[in-house]
Amino acid sequence: MTYNEILDELRAKLGDSAEENNKILREEAVRYAEEGNLDGVKATGELMLENMTPEQKAEVERLTHVDGVRLDELNNKINKMLNEKKVLEAKPLAERLYKKIIVDFKETEKEKYVSLRNPFEDNLCQLYYKYDKTLTRTPFDFAAYITTYAYILTETGSPLDAIPVLEKAIDYNPVDCGPRFELAEVFKLLGNRKRLLEVTRETLKICSSPAAIARCYANVGYALVDAGEYEDAITFYTASVMFYPNPAIPQEIRHASELWGKPAVRPSHEKIVETMKKWDIEFGPNQDVISVSAQLAADCLSKNDIQNAVQAMKITYNLTLDEEIKNLILKYDPNAQRIIPKTNADIDAVTGRNSKAPENNN
Repeated sequence: MTYNEILDELRAKLGDSAEENNKILREEAVRYAEEGNLDGVKATGELMLENMTPEQKAEVERLTHVDGVRLDELNNKINKMLNEKKVLEAKPLAERLYKKIIVDFKETEKEKYVSLRNPFEDNLCQLYYKYDKTLTRTPFDFAAYITTYAYILTETGSPLDAIPVLEKAIDYNPVDCGPRFELAEVFKLLGNRKRLLEVTRETLKICSSPAAIARCYANVGYALVDAGEYEDAITFYTASVMFYPNPAIPQEIRHASELWGKPAVRPSHEKIVETMKKWDIEFGPNQDVISVSAQLAADCLSKNDIQNAVQAMKITYNLTLDEEIKNLILKYDPNAQRIIPKTNADIDAVTGRNSKAPENNN
């Protein structure tokens, strides 16, 4: 349904009692949030605002606005400045937004604010993190907003100041790779290999795409080049491009090879696994992530929630390349975004199998 259609459907459920309407809208908001339906969440929020007293509206505006500007609009303005290379001009706005978030959405003895963005993140967070407080969803993606501020701090010469800011971002969404990747960049800049490796190991536990896994492996490769472990670095770089092509990685491999003084040789699957274990890293996606996405897909299908089922199945497929999952995606959503065909080499990279490549891939 379109946004206006959702509004019309919700209005049809409302009556004359403000109290009863508020209860209905809260229940609908929870349902839409669990489904990951952002238009539904926005629509219920708009109607809840209409249903409020002037005093309640004023409080909501106080929480969601800075100097009369809504928080998401302020974030959009900051990102526009960054796209225009106006980093210094964006800094005071980003700082204002950051302080607004950590003051007005601060954790209390009974309540914790989280910026989980979809049902998959909800389920993965529940698996890894146990909270004894009421979790309240934030109105906007605060983890992303705070990460942007940390990026600005780093770009303007304050990487050390960015570390506690990124820890705040992770606190709002501990299963979002974004803040962790930015934290890894900070430790690269500071030359702290130990913390770079620690952050990368933690990030690998929550990676839900081949691109994220590849970035982690590339970060390890960077750390190992810095440590003079050139052969192992080449192995990690090779694993990175096996999971997700990046035109910069072959250049990094050549650089490591030149420093090593030997030609880079493509390592075998066994060599990759062995080298990763040496650095306390498991090859491939975390099985917990696959399990969560697969179970979520099954649960959503049982509730006829096709949209979230397909999204969960896409995560599962991208991490496993299971053809049965791919067929299910196309069954329930024939118009789904095209799934990029995988070559046998790509499948071998993920599964560790030694399949015979076809003579002609055209």
